Amino acid sequence: MNKSKKKKKEQRKNRLFYLLLLLLMTTLSLSFSSYAWFTTNRLVRVDLLDVNVRAQGGIEISTDGQNWKGAISVYDIQDARNTYPTSVNQIPSTLEPVSTIGEVEDGKIKMFYGTVENDFYGNYILSTERSIETESFDELSDGKFIAFDLFLKTNADTQLYLTPLSNITYGGETSVGIENAVRVAFVEEGTTTVGNNLTIIQSLSTNSNDNVYIWEPNYDTHTIHGIENALNVYGITTNEIGDRIIYDGVSSEISATLNITPQNAKSSIYPAYFKTVDVNYYTTNGFTNNLPIFNLKSGITKYRVYMWIEGQDVDCENNASIGNISLNLQFSTNPS
Repeated sequence: MNKSKKKKKEQRKNRLFYLLLLLLMTTLSLSFSSYAWFTTNRLVRVDLLDVNVRAQGGIEISTDGQNWKGAISVYDIQDARNTYPTSVNQIPSTLEPVSTIGEVEDGKIKMFYGTVENDFYGNYILSTERSIETESFDELSDGKFIAFDLFLKTNADTQLYLTPLSNITYGGETSVGIENAVRVAFVEEGTTTVGNNLTIIQSLSTNSNDNVYIWEPNYDTHTIHGIENALNVYGITTNEIGDRIIYDGVSSEISATLNITPQNAKSSIYPAYFKTVDVNYYTTNGFTNNLPIFNLKSGITKYRVYMWIEGQDVDCENNASIGNISLNLQFSTNPS
């Protein structure tokens, strides 16, 4: 009887030892791994320094389709509601990772907010939910990304360019790489004649995905942590100055019960939830030549502008999850 009790006691000790060993191994494996998106145990704060939009070469810009300027700031976007009662402009004080393939619904791009959490076994699991913008600003906004309406006016059909003053820059002394994961999209909502009824101008909208133009700035620049993340999560080899990386964006809400890890967050494995993103324009960090983008039609054209941190970008990783960024756009009709 005593031998039987002694044997059971030793078995319990052995089981406890192996459980502790398994826990230790799991902890070590998590400590030395790198993950896409930002994991929930990290401080996530990418504060917005400013948003500026400028125009040159005979273009005028407006936030309401009525009052025209050569340049607008974040304050103009915030004040648009005074003369544009149906505006839905969202400028949060903090940006968090979202993802999209650029699909349009009722004139708005479908954005998906992603979270990465541990499951019961210690694996990191990605889940997403639709994030729809609201008219909100600063600390009062729960938005994860920037979205606002912009009106451009010209008296002739013309090629539009982004000048080198269009950039996404880090506000600190030493970059953590978050500016390399930012995307900008322009949704062409429609064009009407100058002098048309203001309600018609402001209500221009589209449901065509062909009217979405995505720009990826700083595509060639990565930090050492972004390089590690590209290799460990996506199996992609790159360098501090690297080639363009094609990525898959989120196309639908993802439940945590699907147990999709960041490593498997790709269209080749889950085509119902991910799709390769058609990025229309790429620029290097510090590009120097005007970039031709879409054609601007004569009259007043309404665009919806989006700025966001792309969770599926290799540079969207924990080490980049804090800092300040400045977002600037300058349009021109001049080739140089």
